[in-house]
Amino acid sequence: MTRRLVVISAGLADPSSSRLLADQITDAVRSQVGARGEEVAVDVIEVRALAHDLATMMTSGGIPTPALTRARDLVSAADGLVAVTPVFTASYSGLFKMLVDALDPDSLNGMPVVVAATAGTPRHSLVLEHAMRPLFSYLRAVVVPTGVFAATEDFGHAGLTDRITRAASELAALMVSTPNAVGGFAPDLAARPRRSGSDVPTEVTPFEDLLRDHSG
Repeated sequence: MTRRLVVISAGLADPSSSRLLADQITDAVRSQVGARGEEVAVDVIEVRALAHDLATMMTSGGIPTPALTRARDLVSAADGLVAVTPVFTASYSGLFKMLVDALDPDSLNGMPVVVAATAGTPRHSLVLEHAMRPLFSYLRAVVVPTGVFAATEDFGHAGLTDRITRAASELAALMVSTPNAVGGFAPDLAARPRRSGSDVPTEVTPFEDLLRDHSG
C-alpha cells in the first residue's frame, strides 16, 4: 500500500535550510515506512511559491486560487505531514502561518505531523514547543513526540540525524497504522471527517457585512 506524505517547507531562499531539513526528514520517513513494508508518495509544498496566492486569498474574501486549492487538497488527502518553518522573531514565519490559516478547518483532524524548524542559533530551539506544537494541536492534528530543530551548526552532526530518525519512526508508525491506532491517541479525532480543499462555501459573506453589527 502507498501512503501519502505532504511536506510543507516555508523557507524563503532557494535553496534554504528549511528545505534541506525537510528533505532529510522526508528521506528518513520514506525509509521508516519502507521498513514497515509500504511505500510513500511525497508531495512538497514550497510556501514561498504561494506567497502571491496567499495574499490574494486573504484579501479577496477567502476564495482560494487554483494553486492554493491544489495545496489544500494535497494536505486533506495526506496520511502524514512534515511541517518545517524558519524562525522569525522567536516564532514560525508569517508566510508559514498564512498557509496554515488558508487550510480547511478540518483538514488536519487526526493527521500525524512532524513539526520542525530552522534558525541561525540554538537559542530558538523552544519554538517547537511554545509555537509549533500548540498550533497543530489546536488544529486537532496528532503531533509526534519528537520535534526536529536545526540551528546552522547542527547540520552534519549525528545529534540532528538521530532526532530526524526518531521523529520519522514515530510518524511512520502512525502513517501505516489503522485509524483506530490514531484514535488510541485521541479517539474523537479519527471519527472526524477531513474536508478537501475544494469544500468552499458557494456564498461568502463580505468582510464588511461581518463587521457591520460588531460593536467591539
